Amino acid sequence: MIPPPSTDSAARLWAPLARFIALDARIGERALARGPTAVALYEFVRFGLKQGWACLFGGLLCGLMLASAMLYPAQAPLTRYDALTLAAVAIQIAMLALRLETWEEARVILVFHVVGTAMELFKTAVGSWIYPEPSLLRIGGVPLFTGFLYASVGSYFARVWRLFDFRFTRHPPLPALAAMSLAIYVNFFTHHYVVDLRVVLFALAALLFWPATVHFKVWRVHRRMPLLLGLVLVALFIWLAENIGTLSRTWIYPHQRAGWTLVPPQKLGAWFLLMIISYTLVAVINRPRGLARAPLQRATTA
Repeated sequence: MIPPPSTDSAARLWAPLARFIALDARIGERALARGPTAVALYEFVRFGLKQGWACLFGGLLCGLMLASAMLYPAQAPLTRYDALTLAAVAIQIAMLALRLETWEEARVILVFHVVGTAMELFKTAVGSWIYPEPSLLRIGGVPLFTGFLYASVGSYFARVWRLFDFRFTRHPPLPALAAMSLAIYVNFFTHHYVVDLRVVLFALAALLFWPATVHFKVWRVHRRMPLLLGLVLVALFIWLAENIGTLSRTWIYPHQRAGWTLVPPQKLGAWFLLMIISYTLVAVINRPRGLARAPLQRATTA
C-alpha cells in the first residue's frame, strides 16, 4: 500500500508550479487506478521533470552557449561573450521576478559566482584553458558570464534538495565537509606549484561519503541511493555540460586549439571535487535532516 500524499509539496515554493499541484494529483490518482506499471511510468516521468526543473538555470546557459555559437552574428556591435553576460543577468533577474527561484537560491548563486570567478582568473592566467573571443565585460582573461556557470551548480543543488525533499542517514559531519572543501579549493591553486593532493582528497571524500545514504522523494515515498553514487552521477552530467561549452568554443583547452575533441575523462575528477564545494555550501545552509521514522501502527498498516 502506498502511503497518502504529503501536503508539503515542494512545488508550493515556486509560484508557476503551484498551479499544477491539483492537476498533478489527478494524474497521480489515475496512475494508481491503472496499476503498478502506470505508477512506475508516472514516477519516472515525474523524476525527469523534477530534475529538469532543478537544472533550469544551467540548462538555459548551456542552450544559450550552443545557440549563440551557431546563430550569433560575427559582426554584431555587442560581442558574443558580452551578450551571454547580459543574458545571464537577465535570466537571474527574470527568475527572481517570476518567482522561479527563491532568494535563498540566489544567495547560493552569488557565493558561487564569486568563488568560480576567482578560480577562473587564476586558471586562465596559468593557461589551463582560455576564452578565445574578445569581450568588454571581463576581468583579465575571464568574461563575466563564467561565474554564472559555476553558480548554476550551486543552483542545481539548492533546487534539487527542495524538490526531492532530501533526507539522510549517516551524513558526513558538516565541519569535516567544510574543512575538506577548503582543502579542495586551495589545492586547485597550489597543485600548480607544489604536490597535487587530489588523490588524498578523493580518498577523504570516499571516506566521508561512503557510509551516507540520501533519501529522495519522487512522489509519495522516499527512495534511497548511496550519496557518493549520486554525487558521481552529478559530476558526470557536469562533465557532459562542459563538453557542450567547449563544443561551442565558449572556452577551450590547449589541446582543442586546432579543433574540438572530447574533454578528457580525467576532468571528471576535477568536477567531482569542485562539486563537493557546491554541495557543502548548500548542506550548511539547509542542514541535512534524517529520515523520520513512521509510527509502528502506520508502518504495520502499510
